[in-house]
Amino acid sequence: MLSASNRKSTLEVIHKHGPCSQLVQDQNPLNHTKILLQDESRVKWIQSKSFNSSDSLKSLAVASLPAKSGITIGTGNYLVNVGLGTPKKNLTLIFDTGSPLTWTQCQPCVGSCYNQSDPIFNPSQSSSYSNVSCASTACSQLSSGHGGSQCNGTCLYSIRYGDNSSSTGFFATEKLTISPTEVIDNFKFGCGENNQGLFGTAAGLIGLSDNNISIVEQTAAKYGKYFSYCLPSSTSFTGHLTFGKDSTAPSSVSFTPLSTVPQSSQFYGISIVGIRVEGEPLSIPSTVFSNGSAIIDSGTVITRLPPTAYSALRTTVRKAMANYTTAPAVSLFDTCYDFSKESTIVIPSITFSFAEGVNIDLDPSGIFYVEDASHVCLAFAANGADSDLVIYGNTQQRTFEVVYDVAGRKLGFSPNGCS
Repeated sequence: MLSASNRKSTLEVIHKHGPCSQLVQDQNPLNHTKILLQDESRVKWIQSKSFNSSDSLKSLAVASLPAKSGITIGTGNYLVNVGLGTPKKNLTLIFDTGSPLTWTQCQPCVGSCYNQSDPIFNPSQSSSYSNVSCASTACSQLSSGHGGSQCNGTCLYSIRYGDNSSSTGFFATEKLTISPTEVIDNFKFGCGENNQGLFGTAAGLIGLSDNNISIVEQTAAKYGKYFSYCLPSSTSFTGHLTFGKDSTAPSSVSFTPLSTVPQSSQFYGISIVGIRVEGEPLSIPSTVFSNGSAIIDSGTVITRLPPTAYSALRTTVRKAMANYTTAPAVSLFDTCYDFSKESTIVIPSITFSFAEGVNIDLDPSGIFYVEDASHVCLAFAANGADSDLVIYGNTQQRTFEVVYDVAGRKLGFSPNGCS
């Protein structure tokens, strides 16, 4: 297993479906079709919300968690382990740049709780747990922060995601332990007593969006609204999620501006300006990207492109791969190959160009989605229209150090971030 080295404290990122994941118990064989359908639901949810269709960080702390693929528990997102409460209870949570609220399932499950691998958190057994009052600023921040609040003596939250996934319960404060040396007191989170949906057997979710109630804002004084992650290339490897600016982080980070997406400020907006295959720019009219908006999202698996851009990419890749045996289309994918009889495979390089001259050469694991050796597909999909929100998904982010300097309003990329 690879893990981040020379970091003050470390959280692993694992894939939900990886051999390192503790969430594999009682799971059926990996269902790629189900994962991709879940991904489509998330994209529709994001697009429905968004449209009608560096400051000095001196003396700030650093905390890092190993991060792993979550493929083994039913979605294509990534996981970290944190501690909650006193005494500390370890929880496996999905981390999501498109969500504001951090929450976990809590006892008693007044409505329903789905099966999770960790014991469900019991607030009555923690000496540091406290409900948030209705009159508090935090409760009003919740209602304005896409968490939806109600009052019943104490502050209640309700949050809904794509495909009717949801969590409802008490908005509360608790001790959050990132590492033995990094502890956040009075961390505001959702203690969910009625939860359902597409979380696999993870205990809940860490919200990393730019919002008052997210962990990014809550830890601003400690970590300077600066975090980064590396998503591993496969379920066999480990990446990391790091809060704060790490002195051991790569110096070769290329930064592009972060923007605000109209009507959807919780997402991190970026500007894609072009795509190259084997170093040659695709013939895509410049207005295809400039007329719409784009975000980067750790919770979307497959990058969604304007149909005009996707068509140009697909045509060029198909020409470059003409000597390989094709396979039937599946789910989101229309460009698939059968590599089961191949000993060596050469795939074309793909480069994404972002604003201010940032060019990212995708890792091979970010170009093709492997269902099995006889079904390997170009890992992109087309939106319904060129005006739809473009989403740069987690498959294309694999192996890069992706740096969110939220205070400085910039996003950085550096290759080989998981090593």
